[in-house]
Amino acid sequence: MTKLFFLLSGEHPTLPFSELKAILEAEGFRDKVIGKLKQVMRVEADARSVKSIVHRAALTRLCNTEIIQCDAVAEEILEKMRLAPLEDFLQKGETFAVRVRRVGESAPHLEGLELERKLGEIILSRVKGAKVNLKQPQKTFFGVFTEDKFLFGLKLAEILPKPFVERRPRKRPFFHPSAMQPKLARCMVNLATPRSGEFVVDPFCGTASILIEAGLIGCRVIGFDVQRRMVKGSLRNLRHFGVEPEGMAVADARKLPLTRADCVVTDPPYGTSATTLGLGAKQVVESFLSSVGDRLSGGKRICMAAPVSVRLSDIGRGLGFKHVESHSVYVHRSLTREIAVFEVT
Repeated sequence: MTKLFFLLSGEHPTLPFSELKAILEAEGFRDKVIGKLKQVMRVEADARSVKSIVHRAALTRLCNTEIIQCDAVAEEILEKMRLAPLEDFLQKGETFAVRVRRVGESAPHLEGLELERKLGEIILSRVKGAKVNLKQPQKTFFGVFTEDKFLFGLKLAEILPKPFVERRPRKRPFFHPSAMQPKLARCMVNLATPRSGEFVVDPFCGTASILIEAGLIGCRVIGFDVQRRMVKGSLRNLRHFGVEPEGMAVADARKLPLTRADCVVTDPPYGTSATTLGLGAKQVVESFLSSVGDRLSGGKRICMAAPVSVRLSDIGRGLGFKHVESHSVYVHRSLTREIAVFEVT
């Protein structure tokens, strides 16, 4: 077990933490959360878990091995660094750089560039033969100020947002205005905790936002939609991103031609641009959840979105599902989604 800390996206206050924890659970890594700060999560876990997080996460930015953690006080930071086992992280002759970032208005009394310089000097004095290279370092040490704390470690990986930008709805061959953004779709898939090779089913597949993200992390995907044109459009989008589904079919989500699934991840239709067969959003959710439980074995998960006015978590509990968690996600002035996770009992 290694002490790790992760710099998380500031796009939502709770989803990044839940997504990271869900990935560790899905991939079978034992972990212990040792601290949560604004946009930072500290855990004890197998260092190999970082590879899975990089492969799957949408809302994690940087993965680091933790070297020191202390109050955001210059003297304490420098003293801890002088005592830290820096030789374990940097070898003689290796090049390095030091980067310090600030979350929000944390520690305004400390100047980041000056601290980078002082930390670099300590590393140079401790590791003989090490050299600074600010452009192409072999290793990068990363520090972050958050909530008047300072964490510092060796950067293991960075997750860039560009691939998600390239999969935005308007960049796909088939577009619909109700399509979910890829980051949120990926996060929902992760909250359902599927492993690579397991079946992820979306009964309201729309333009395949969720299925694309599930397929790209190695899951087998099956999609349904009541509209033929959406199924055909989903298939175009999936193949555009190199995902070959196990099956796609025109079907009513209340009567799925499906015997089993490893998890369900879905965003049912609502709003003026959606087709709901004359049903209100609450009716769609109730009728679907009433019919889907017997397709999943005990302990399997459903991650689902709906307008907050539907009270999704209440409906799920009322139908006998275990409510794991919910998150409120603002979309625009007339829509705030509840992202709810349920477990089959």
